[in-house]
Order: sequence, then C-alpha cells, then structure tokens
Amino acid sequence: MRGPLSNSTLDLCPEAAAESPDSSSALEGVLIGLFDRLRRGLLRYILSFGLSVHDSEEIVQEVFLSLFQHLRLGRSRKNLHGWVFRVAHNLALKHQSATRKLHEAAGFGDGLVEKQLDPAPTPEEQLARSQRRERLLAVLRALPEQDQRCLRLRAEGLSYREIAQTLGISLGTISATLARSLARLARADER
Repeated sequence: MRGPLSNSTLDLCPEAAAESPDSSSALEGVLIGLFDRLRRGLLRYILSFGLSVHDSEEIVQEVFLSLFQHLRLGRSRKNLHGWVFRVAHNLALKHQSATRKLHEAAGFGDGLVEKQLDPAPTPEEQLARSQRRERLLAVLRALPEQDQRCLRLRAEGLSYREIAQTLGISLGTISATLARSLARLARADER
C-alpha cells in the first residue's frame, strides 16, 4: 500500500525532476505518476456519486486532461492530490445533476442511485458479514450527503484540509462531521 502523496509532484517522478519542469516529457512524467497513484481512488470516489463506471472513467479522463492544461499553463503544483479530487468532485456533481435531469425528463423513478450503490449480497457471503454490511450501509445512507462525502474523501486518503478545500467548508466542520459520522458507524458496528 502506498503512503500519502507528497506536496511536491516531482517526488512522484524522479526522472521528470531531472528535466526542465516546463518540458513536455516532464509534464508527461508528472501526469503519469499522478494517474498511476490516484486513478483507482478517484474512480471509487466518483462512483460513490451513483454514476456508471463508463461515465466515472470519462470523468477521470477529464480530470487528468484538466490537470495537463493546469500544469501546461504553469499554474501551481502545490497540493495536486487535493486539486485532482476537487476537480473530480465538481465534475461528478455536474454530471450527476445532468443525469438526474435526463432521468426525470425520461420519467425514471427515484431510487436509481441507491440501487447502484447497494447491490444485493452474493450467495457466497456469510450471513453475519452480510448483516453487518447492511447495518453499516444503512447508517451511511442515513447520513447527510456532505457527511458521506467527507467520509469517502477521508477514506481516499485526503487530509482534513484537503477535504475542506474540496468541499468548500471549514476545517472545524470537517473535524466535527467526521467525528460524528465515525461515532455513528462505530455504534452501529457494536450491535
């Protein structure tokens, strides 16, 4: 398992550090390094919005295209980990909203997102594990949307500060939200 990302993106790609930071191959090295480290977690986070795998993968591609433009224009390389998740968050919200409007126009009923997030347990799962999972998911789904997003971003390794920047809320709110949400999950897990 990899550790948290460094604030210096060139630490991800030592071969890119030897070249001019503005060269095309240096940017490519930084992008490949970030893509390799963040793709899976980013995809998991985007999927948590209830989007299809195909749409989520397209959003990941869009995020890294935006990152390429960001770096090519010489913008800040500080905290690219948080920047990538913030852009993904905004794109996922935009896509989720557009999808919801499309489904409403087509006459689809509510509950589509919940069905995608909570697949039925497979026959091979043990009963005790299945019941525990269902209990925890019920508690998670009962949390406000912002609390759920805080938990998912923290699970992806973002710091409290990065979560606050991604969601546009205060550091104190993040701390209180995570403490409250984790306490609820712990109580449900004790049953």
